Amino acid sequence: MDKILIIDDNPAVLDALSLLLEIHGYDVVTAKTPFEAEQTVRYQRIALAIQDMNFAADTTSGEEGISLFYTLRQLNANLPIILITAWTELETAIELVKAGAADYIAKPWDDNKLLTTIANLVALGKAQQDNAVLARQHDERHLPHQQANLAGLIYASTAMERVVDMALQLAKSDVSVLITGPNGSGKERIAEIIQLNSNLAHQPFIKVNAGALPGELIEAELFGAEAGAYTGANKQRIGRFEAADGGTLFLDEIGNLPPSGQMKLLRVLQTGEFERLGSVQTKQVKVRVISATNADLQHDIKAGRFREDLYYRLNVIELRLPPLAERKDDIMPLVKHFLPNRECGLATEQALINYPWPGNVRELENACKRAAVLKPSGPLALADFGLATATNEVKAALNHEPNKIEIEAAMREYHGVIAKVARHFGLSRQALYRRLQKFDIEY
Repeated sequence: MDKILIIDDNPAVLDALSLLLEIHGYDVVTAKTPFEAEQTVRYQRIALAIQDMNFAADTTSGEEGISLFYTLRQLNANLPIILITAWTELETAIELVKAGAADYIAKPWDDNKLLTTIANLVALGKAQQDNAVLARQHDERHLPHQQANLAGLIYASTAMERVVDMALQLAKSDVSVLITGPNGSGKERIAEIIQLNSNLAHQPFIKVNAGALPGELIEAELFGAEAGAYTGANKQRIGRFEAADGGTLFLDEIGNLPPSGQMKLLRVLQTGEFERLGSVQTKQVKVRVISATNADLQHDIKAGRFREDLYYRLNVIELRLPPLAERKDDIMPLVKHFLPNRECGLATEQALINYPWPGNVRELENACKRAAVLKPSGPLALADFGLATATNEVKAALNHEPNKIEIEAAMREYHGVIAKVARHFGLSRQALYRRLQKFDIEY
């Protein structure tokens, strides 16, 4: 029940307003002096205050009312305050409204008008408080992101926000992390975020793509080799583990590591020890390992292609990176990043959002580079991006733009939940907000 504070030194006014408000379901508390009013606002949760402009000590100038108004404002900046005025105080009341008072009523007042004003202001006050809470929660949630080094990562989706949150938490520890996700989704960038925000940020960060190396060279790449250890090895070679000593080693496409390399990697993870190819001298290193793969390692374990014990050494914590198709809110921010100061039509924007992007962020970046080269100026159309396999959804998006009636109907159907309405039309939330503003639809 909303609590209304009535401040007046006239008992008749207090009784009349109390009775009116209590009949209509409000909880009423009264104060006869500015001091009582101040204490009430300080220690109770008040939804709205109705304040007289004059009290016993000063019945004409309104100075006490002015002072009380600013005191209440300091105690609760979002508290709606209705001023009770006589015609002689009207000018002062108007000045206070300009200073932030919610409204004023003249004596004698109209009960229906007063009740309507109170209902509207209480609802507005709640909305302002909710917005303040949401803004504070938003700031608290995004503060770690703002203070962190995100390696230039561009994102706007909730899915990526969760990934970044976890990456920043993992950065504080030294456990092994396995980053999974499709090719081109940004696994290496997430590994960089973990490294850059860890205690090892100023230590070596060595990257190796196990999927890009010939099988016979993977061991030499990871563990090094002595001169003559294999054909073409004319001099001693330092391996990636040695180079990363004291820092972090990022092993991309770890699922492509051959069985012999898997066995040696397991030993390093267990003991920190290894030998270069062609050497019997054991070396000791301390390295944090972050690995990544687009493969289903559980399936590979069942097929005998990957060691189960190595999997659990690498996968102390798994960080799954969703494909771009599952984080549509990231698409247009990425397009604007890759194509600064360029514009896309609404139909093109919607089509890009609905496109499945099988190559993920890498495909989107390449498509943007193509558009920039082939059409260096002017608005961009879908054809400029060179997407050869436009789906039926994309084609439909090009041919249909939701109108005001359709958007209003969807807002009613989904009770104003922006994420659901945006999903209904295949839009990002930012794209839906632009249409809501364009059609002047309240949200």
